[in-house]
Amino acid sequence: MPEGNFAFMVRALRHRNYRLFFMGQTVSLIGSWMTEVATSWLVFRLTGSALMLGVVNFSGQIPAFVFAPFSGIFIDRWNKHRVLLTTQTLMMCQSFSLAFLTLTGRMTIGWLAGLMAFEGVVNSFDMPCRQAFVVEMVTEKADLGNAIALNSSMVNMARLVGPTVGALIIAAAGEGFCFLVDGFSFMAVIAALLAMTVVPSAGTKRRVKAAGEELREGVRYAFGFVPIRRIICLLALVCLVGGPYMVLVPIFAGDIFHGGPHALGLLMTASGCGALLGAGFLASRKSVVGLVRLIPVATATFGTGLLLFSFTTRLSWGVPALLVVGAGFMVQLAACNTVIQTLVDDDKRGRVMSFYMAAFLGCMPMGSLWSGWVADRIGAPLTLRITGSLCLLAAAAFASGYGEMREWIRPVYIRMGILPAVNRGISGASQLSQPPENG
Repeated sequence: MPEGNFAFMVRALRHRNYRLFFMGQTVSLIGSWMTEVATSWLVFRLTGSALMLGVVNFSGQIPAFVFAPFSGIFIDRWNKHRVLLTTQTLMMCQSFSLAFLTLTGRMTIGWLAGLMAFEGVVNSFDMPCRQAFVVEMVTEKADLGNAIALNSSMVNMARLVGPTVGALIIAAAGEGFCFLVDGFSFMAVIAALLAMTVVPSAGTKRRVKAAGEELREGVRYAFGFVPIRRIICLLALVCLVGGPYMVLVPIFAGDIFHGGPHALGLLMTASGCGALLGAGFLASRKSVVGLVRLIPVATATFGTGLLLFSFTTRLSWGVPALLVVGAGFMVQLAACNTVIQTLVDDDKRGRVMSFYMAAFLGCMPMGSLWSGWVADRIGAPLTLRITGSLCLLAAAAFASGYGEMREWIRPVYIRMGILPAVNRGISGASQLSQPPENG
């Protein structure tokens, strides 16, 4: 089988549990993106307020930032398969609740914000658990990077399909039917989880430490181990200053490009296509080796794309610029995820991934508020020039520490068999790979 062909790019699907998850989650994510569009439109229809759009979006994302560091403790203790069955069922109930209130004309902005906040709390368990569960579905470490890249492809395929289908349903029948379809879409991933044959990992049997002690242990591990600390800090910074760029895209579509919904849709599609191309590139890679060097390159690509987009005055120039932005952002996110998943010990995976998701989910809504406030005062183009420049500086700072990170990562890769043990003993490598106790 030639390594460059399609079968190699989807090799993680050889694992039955991951294949079931991939198919079920694809259906569910399309429904989730439909709900994303329907929620925004419903808020606008109920209030006509741009501020309320931000408030509802914030209420749905900020609980994950608050609860995710604590949820990781329990994800490391509990059976991840059962956790996902519970969270997916709760989110299905939330979607059916949205559908019921909307279709019966009882929906208010208070109900909507409350239900979105409930989803945020559930997501604080669901998202890090999904990330940590990938290792239990894909038993060969060599396929882990490919599985994470396929996850990114799945999200972005749904991102391209879901809003389009959602817009058609809203036009034909209203937002309530989008929520109803989303509720039924969760049945696909629940059925996939029920069809799996799962052997619980050792981490799910741990019940020996108090929650506070385990939280401190997770913090010491994540932020005492240089590569994980630097990756999480880079991710948090990029998500804070650059991640919410889509908040400003409508301003470019309307005020700068003098377009309408069609222009906005084209720009969002360009960003999604770029992300899909980036995920495809990662899926085609043979190994996780070299991903750390790729992280600052992708971050710099993202920052460069933002700078290019900030100077555009025509839609025909904005589309390719956002293609670059989408590709750079996706490669950076997925590469960070893959490296962390490869390095982290199994019994601490839930806690570390909860910090990862807190950096991602928590900084994005705060960044949305920050970028909107700044753009109100100095304009969207100048705001993006500042954020793009900050991303470039962050990439340079991360790249400057590559040599030290390599010294920490190499022993772990030797121990795992990803790299050959050249001029170095396995026992010494194991000692080097452990984070210092006091961080």
